[in-house]
Amino acid sequence: MAKSMLGHIFPGLGFFLIGLWHLFNHIKLHLQNPKSFTIHPWFPTKKVRYLELFLIIIGSCRYTYTEIFRHHHLDPDGTIPTPYLISIEHTSITIFYIVYAGFAIVLDFVGARAKYSLTQLLGAVALGQQLIMFRLHSTNHSGLEGQYHLFLQILTIIVLSSSLLAIGFCKSFILGFCQSLSLLFVGVWMIAIGVMLGTPGFLPKGCSLISGKGHQEVNCHDEESLHRAKALINIEFSWFVIGIMIFSMCFYLFLAKVVKVKYLPLGKNEKKGEKNHDYDDEEDDLGL
Repeated sequence: MAKSMLGHIFPGLGFFLIGLWHLFNHIKLHLQNPKSFTIHPWFPTKKVRYLELFLIIIGSCRYTYTEIFRHHHLDPDGTIPTPYLISIEHTSITIFYIVYAGFAIVLDFVGARAKYSLTQLLGAVALGQQLIMFRLHSTNHSGLEGQYHLFLQILTIIVLSSSLLAIGFCKSFILGFCQSLSLLFVGVWMIAIGVMLGTPGFLPKGCSLISGKGHQEVNCHDEESLHRAKALINIEFSWFVIGIMIFSMCFYLFLAKVVKVKYLPLGKNEKKGEKNHDYDDEEDDLGL
């Protein structure tokens, strides 16, 4: 399996699983008590509180090691070979995710008053850096790959925007739902990029996979083939949007049927209402 294909599938799988985990928990919290619902940047598990964050750190460290230390070496003069600048760009993204997860653990462990707001900010900055790297890539993403990455950038903008809005509108269920679903969609689309561009049998008619310096790329033989291939990607993305929305609605309806609804007494909500307006005074266990 091509390295470029794995470079999209494994990170995509991570985004998908985290997005699904967040979607499940946000729906669950809202169903159990919509009045006290709050958007959270991460969710603990019962046995290992920081499992989600630990997995982000482990996965990012593994990717960083593979990209920098295992496959690539410096030139004799100590400089970075030009074809491998793309690997440094990718690892810059994963290093910031390590920073995000690490500080999320520390902020929660010390019980910082603004722990959730600051963690949301860190996540938003990580997504912003990822967007900049995708946009200003050293590799010229043109043709088919450029079309796929254009939609990936759009999805990243949606996640970034919802993460920033979640800082000020932490009580909005729709915002939390959108943030989780768009994160899941980023993962699905990254997997699609790896599979569709890394498998010769899935390439559009008139296009082929060629090996470049340090990576593989898709080349269309003429302008008509390229135009047809881009149109197919547009249709593919449209169908993915339809499929993701059908899944999200069915997922919500399924959880609405199986999750036990537990409403707090009205008097309790009124007495503690002030704590629900911001992350700073929360001392709960993220609602789980």
